[in-house]
Amino acid sequence: MPVLASTSVAPFRILSLDGGGAKGVYTLGVLKGVEAAFDRPLCEVFDLIYGTSTGAIIAALIALGYRIDEIEKLYFALIPRIMNKWFSHGRMEALKREANEIFGSMDFSAFKIPIGIVCANHAFERPMVFKNLREQAHGRKATFEPGFGCTIAEAIIGSSAAYPFFRMFPVSTSNQGDQLLMDGGYVANNPSLFALADAHEAFDIAPERIGMLSVGVGSYDEPERSILHRLIFSLWPFRHMAKMFNISSKTVEQLQAILFPDIACVRVNEAYPQKQYATDLLEADPKKLKTLFSLGGESFGKFEASIRTTLKI
Repeated sequence: MPVLASTSVAPFRILSLDGGGAKGVYTLGVLKGVEAAFDRPLCEVFDLIYGTSTGAIIAALIALGYRIDEIEKLYFALIPRIMNKWFSHGRMEALKREANEIFGSMDFSAFKIPIGIVCANHAFERPMVFKNLREQAHGRKATFEPGFGCTIAEAIIGSSAAYPFFRMFPVSTSNQGDQLLMDGGYVANNPSLFALADAHEAFDIAPERIGMLSVGVGSYDEPERSILHRLIFSLWPFRHMAKMFNISSKTVEQLQAILFPDIACVRVNEAYPQKQYATDLLEADPKKLKTLFSLGGESFGKFEASIRTTLKI
């Protein structure tokens, strides 16, 4: 567990990972370069990690001690099994199977570093952030329960429940009763502000100590679709969902620059408007996924100098 006291002169490193469905393989391409630069597991590098949706899956695996090569193998196996389903029910059932197979019954005590998993609470119309340390609580510390008493798998499924592409996900918490969760992208597809709130307010880390790496999933044009898919995707909310998540990420990015101008941060989220890279969050083609992973690796190369400086490698 990293030292959280602000008296230390060591850098306090934050990793923030966006949502974006299958496009999370781009994130893994970036992180493979980061892990290689440090030459050790990322759970030994970062002091706090946050993730939304696909970013939450990656964040959870990192916080459990997985290496990026291991996560890469898991992702290239599980994404097609989830995303090749035609209907939301099938995708949701596949997501639950994969999450339960990977995480089993592990609860939030299994994490090696502080973590935040961002979900949207449908009933209360507000964020619901699953955390593992009492120090991360902003109020109501006396009743804090790691992960609200839920398993890691339950939090991951809730954070990834990109309704209407997936079904909403009900959970039973130990201290807030039954809740219905939706994809965290509806409240913060880029979770970096939540992470900074923990570092600044909960852990009392001086701004000059903080270095944050914020990784998106890349930006791409919409792919060509079959006639059936075009009919489905022409309907609300399918037509605008990807844009909503992109707007959410960019809004957080702008607010972060305004509210935390003195905190060192590198944002890696390049745009690829070329036709050959067209994709979306439901991508299931292994060849295209490999391409997105490679693009992430190329992005790391472009930002490597800034990442090394910001994270004090």
